[in-house]
Amino acid sequence: MENLLFLLFIVGYIVITLEHSLKFDKLIPALTMMALMWAVISLGHLNVFMVDESLNQLVPSHFEETLLHHFGKTAEILIFLIGAMTIVEIIDYFDGFSAIKGFVKTQNKRKLIWVFSILGFFLSAVIDNLTATIILISILRKLIHDKTLRIWYASLIVIAANAGGAWSPIGDVTTTMLWIANKVTSVNLILHLFIPSVIAIVIPASIASFLPIFKGNLESVKIKEEKTAKYSLLMLILGLGGIIFVPVFKTITHLPPYLGMMFSLSIIALVAEILCNRKLRMTSPDDEDVKPVHQSPLHKALTKVEMPSILFFLGILMAVAALESVGNLFHFAEWLNVAIPNIDLVVMSLGFGSAVIDNVPLVAASIGMYSESVDNPLWHFIAFSAGTGGSMLIIGSAAGVVAMGMEKIDFFWYLKNISWIALLGFLGGSGAFILIRTILIQY
Repeated sequence: MENLLFLLFIVGYIVITLEHSLKFDKLIPALTMMALMWAVISLGHLNVFMVDESLNQLVPSHFEETLLHHFGKTAEILIFLIGAMTIVEIIDYFDGFSAIKGFVKTQNKRKLIWVFSILGFFLSAVIDNLTATIILISILRKLIHDKTLRIWYASLIVIAANAGGAWSPIGDVTTTMLWIANKVTSVNLILHLFIPSVIAIVIPASIASFLPIFKGNLESVKIKEEKTAKYSLLMLILGLGGIIFVPVFKTITHLPPYLGMMFSLSIIALVAEILCNRKLRMTSPDDEDVKPVHQSPLHKALTKVEMPSILFFLGILMAVAALESVGNLFHFAEWLNVAIPNIDLVVMSLGFGSAVIDNVPLVAASIGMYSESVDNPLWHFIAFSAGTGGSMLIIGSAAGVVAMGMEKIDFFWYLKNISWIALLGFLGGSGAFILIRTILIQY
């Protein structure tokens, strides 16, 4: 029966990777796989286990208790993501991201590489790499009309966004998973991964600066003047501040991160409602520019939350949890350690693997495979590899997939022109991490 679990997971995963060819959403096989795997465990009366953190080993458990435990851990991640997505949509409701356009003022192509790389690196650390990519490519479209040049910049934005998401507990789904699972703390994650992540974007950006396509100046980078929404800057600062406050809330209260995210969401939503009501009171009800009274910014934002992504995460995380609950992942980890004694090579293979398949189940599996203590360097390296490794292929990350869709980037064009640049960044960042880890251990 345990072999049947593996078979269901492999088949489900293959179907997920063929999402674009089969032309249906990947949440469908993910949810189907989840339900069938837990049904096999229940109907087959398989023995289930949970990790005893005090003993650092697997202990027998009851089915209902195990299922509820894993669902609770998964729900923490999903509620956190829903809160973060809603805050981002509220910021967008007030056109808050329009303020970022002011940072793009240069006409020099090479300088523009660094402007977008820096913006992508730091913006993704706060609002996640997917959203940062969407925002920056939207700005890019208003600056550059040459499609060939634009896809080069879009590709570098993907690398920058993935590198920026790797060093922040709120910058990527995988780092958020590790943080919520109490495998890393925000301070130590930043301490260990900031410099490697910087190197992972500095190397590609430096190489790109010497490429012929980035020589000279743009014809024009002037963005058409648009009327700025009245509260855009206020909501941008408040929204980003609310998200950044979440790790602080966790440190102070020792409560799960999703509670801090819900608290930030409640404050931001309250301010948004007050600002909208204030605008309605100060303007004539007949004014066509005023939104209807019933159009709450919170309700509007919730309608734009990507529920297909949330359901996909539910399916894939609970499917991996099914493998963990019967002990398969721990046995696989033992086999892997024997087959590849060097743990750094194992973790780096995660980076290469995340370029081919989704990094979420890879990290979910690694959490179930290893039982190292919080802030063990292993977890930091996993966060870096899974986060930046996806840049090596355009389909290897959520940021890459959305850029591929927005700019119609060809898979083989990216493989030929960008993959080697991203690979050098990944290897350089990995080397920097190993060096920093060695120095920190010595001192």
